[in-house]
Amino acid sequence: MYQGTRSYVFIHTSDIKRMRRKSIIKNYKIHELFLLFLSYSFIGWLYEVLLGIFVFQLGFVNRGFLFGPYCPVYGFGALLFILTLEKMKDVKIRVFNINLTPCLILALITTMTTLVELITSYLMEAVLGEWLWDYTGYFMNFQGRIALSTSLRFGLGGMVILYILNPWLKNKILPNRYTKMISYILFVVFAIDMIARLFVGSNFTNAIKM
Repeated sequence: MYQGTRSYVFIHTSDIKRMRRKSIIKNYKIHELFLLFLSYSFIGWLYEVLLGIFVFQLGFVNRGFLFGPYCPVYGFGALLFILTLEKMKDVKIRVFNINLTPCLILALITTMTTLVELITSYLMEAVLGEWLWDYTGYFMNFQGRIALSTSLRFGLGGMVILYILNPWLKNKILPNRYTKMISYILFVVFAIDMIARLFVGSNFTNAIKM
């Protein structure tokens, strides 16, 4: 335990040792990571579609730039903070005996997902000519690419994924003996979708920016 003479901020050494032990072990196999990526890409697509139907009253709009029901930016963002922050949940950073670890994780998830969204917007603009969202008019937005309210929503959604959804998928779904075969099939479908989009073009003609 690190503890100064009058310090009220400390981290248990047992937590640090536990993190080090876990860091040696590979928690996920490649096909499991792909299934998680695709699962969170689908959840992100579903979130965008429901947002368009019930909040923006646009009716059904395919919010992805691919044929299938997935938004890869959500999958990449989710994997990023899962692989970097999953072990951090076990570390207790206390101030006046209050565990601040969840607050720190929330801040980190919000920052990570915001950066992913910002970088993705530039990549999509460079490759496809534009990006699928526009936050112009939102409070504290940057070039319509990112905004405070959406970043906070992504942060809160990331907490649900990290603390509730991902442990359930990891313990209940991924151990299934058919997951490897399913992941191979879905990978082929996803690859065909990507290749088809290269020839057909993006989905922007049918997409509406929100």
